[in-house]
Amino acid sequence: GGQSLAWQTPDIINTKEWEKKKLEIIKLRPKQDYSYKRKVLISDLTLLISIGIHDFEKIKKREVKFNIIIDINPLLTPIEKKLNSIVNYETVVKDVTKLTKNKHYELLESLAEDIFFILFKNTNIKKIKLKIEKTQIIKNTSSVGVEITKKRLC
Repeated sequence: GGQSLAWQTPDIINTKEWEKKKLEIIKLRPKQDYSYKRKVLISDLTLLISIGIHDFEKIKKREVKFNIIIDINPLLTPIEKKLNSIVNYETVVKDVTKLTKNKHYELLESLAEDIFFILFKNTNIKKIKLKIEKTQIIKNTSSVGVEITKKRLC
């Protein structure tokens, strides 16, 4: 009556299929001699933009300084002559410049969110540390501003 079948191997296992699956698993784990942390740096990008909540700020464009540190996908392999194999700092500068050209921002924080939105369209960007400073706006300071770090969670 009550025979146990736990010790028997099912007939449906296809050995070649199993070997193929084992090989696929091995292929996914190449030996790596190094680990990378790649960053793109943009220092002191200075633009004249329309920003601020005060009336005098809405009339005259102000000097604003941007410092951006972008953590990129460490598995991204740079290939000469293929700019899509990297996160191009020229593109980042152009995007920020274009974004700020014709729009008035009340707050540095809302400007930061728009910059994050545009830059994170590049899926190779994993984290952005963004510092935005208004220069020559408050007496006895060289600048005032915000620093925000935003990280992709998936």
